[in-house]
Amino acid sequence: MDKTIATILGVVFLVIGLLGLFPNSIVGDGAYFQADLWHNLVHLVTGLIFLLVVSRSPGKSASTLTILGVIYLVIAILGFFVGEGAILGFIGVNGADNWLHLVIGVVALIAGLSTKGSSSQVM
Repeated sequence: MDKTIATILGVVFLVIGLLGLFPNSIVGDGAYFQADLWHNLVHLVTGLIFLLVVSRSPGKSASTLTILGVIYLVIAILGFFVGEGAILGFIGVNGADNWLHLVIGVVALIAGLSTKGSSSQVM
């Protein structure tokens, strides 16, 4: 299950990262989900990390989900403090982003932790 969720998240992050590079109303500068160039690059890197782990070290998918889940929860919390603006001074976010980051963080964390003790997990 952890490999499947990591693969899905990897593909989704890559698609969103690429979509954000082109003008549209869903994700990008001034779109429903605020994503400047740095934000799009974070999406692309996150997607690549998920897919590389699944393809090269599938036994570490749960750990990767857990780590990135925690990171996205921290990003969501920082975003709620910032509101609309820049997290860490360079990643533009808005309220919709903050809620989405929270959901992604929770889903990734639960998926990662739910498979930590399974026999398919190799550290």
